[in-house]
Amino acid sequence: MATPSCLRLPGNVYCGEGALARTETIVRGYKKAALFTDKGIERAGLLEYPLAYMKKSGIETIILDELPSEPTFIQAQQIIDTFKASGADVIVGIGGGSVLDMAKLSSIAASEDYGVKELLENPLLGRKKADTLLIPTTAGTGSEATPNSIVAVPEKELKVGIVNPEMTADYVILDGIMIKNLPLPIAASTGIDAMAHAVECYTSNKANLVSNLFAGEALKLIFDNIEEACTNPDAMAAKNRMLLAAFYAGAAITSSGTTAVHALSYPLGGKYHIAHGISNAILLMPVMRFNADACQEELAQIYDMTAPGVAGISTADKANVVLRRMEEIIHHLKIPVSLAPFHVDEREIDGLVKAGMQVTRLLSNNKKTVTPEDARRIYQEIIVDRRTGND
Repeated sequence: MATPSCLRLPGNVYCGEGALARTETIVRGYKKAALFTDKGIERAGLLEYPLAYMKKSGIETIILDELPSEPTFIQAQQIIDTFKASGADVIVGIGGGSVLDMAKLSSIAASEDYGVKELLENPLLGRKKADTLLIPTTAGTGSEATPNSIVAVPEKELKVGIVNPEMTADYVILDGIMIKNLPLPIAASTGIDAMAHAVECYTSNKANLVSNLFAGEALKLIFDNIEEACTNPDAMAAKNRMLLAAFYAGAAITSSGTTAVHALSYPLGGKYHIAHGISNAILLMPVMRFNADACQEELAQIYDMTAPGVAGISTADKANVVLRRMEEIIHHLKIPVSLAPFHVDEREIDGLVKAGMQVTRLLSNNKKTVTPEDARRIYQEIIVDRRTGND
């Protein structure tokens, strides 16, 4: 008998060229909007598109643009307090994962009865206080599809996930115009993040028929489109497909869950403030090679979905083809493969292992048990740049 599975998706998802026009009709039914974004999105001119539609609707809008890229739980509380004081009844989140996470968290944390600190201890305390419209400006995090919000906890030197189904978005818009001119390093790292989400969910202990449907479709779209979408500003079809892939991978998370790649990456963001997509990209191949013997069948299934069939190829060979394809994408997109650029050395490994092993919520999803010694070997591998041999 198959293990029971659950899937909770945003209420309304609009995708493809021109989808952004839906903003006008969505916000028209509310009194006041709080637009969550950051200075980088503003400088890039990306707010012009959705703001034009919001102005057409006539809705009063307050812009909250002081969001840090890797917020601590204290900074998150400050954002939420500002939102509470605004009196807005709908949140429009326009940005990458951190912006969307804060938009979602604010939707359940604008309460006098609890704050972010209490939600870290008991995420299910949160109740939705405002509807959310999420418009991603990267094709990677999948935050628009998940009920998760990640905040840093400095005293633990760790990022912690707050998971509450009340944070599921009411509306999502996926329009390639919002990622048309994304710089290659950001497009690449967030795209690899989506690839990590999909392959981790497919090989998770919690993988099921529902999550595999979304994770498998995400991987097909990613393998076929990520390189063109990241390197060609005019490849709008590929960009729209990558936005859909990132959403699918996020949907897979809601039914399955990420594994040791994300678990071991959290300390890199929490202590060294390495961008989430970069830290996952650095860890993806070392962790997947570690896991390979425990998830050969799943990797072979991914091969069958994403690669041209070759008669007589073994399960092990299929798995290896998938791993090589992922490594090829990382290499082509010039993603860092070690911690060398971030000046992390071997003296830091003890702290990384201690912090990483605390992320039991995700480590328990990993097909292969990760011991502290295993984590140490994985971190040791990424201290050295495998492409140059330099540390």
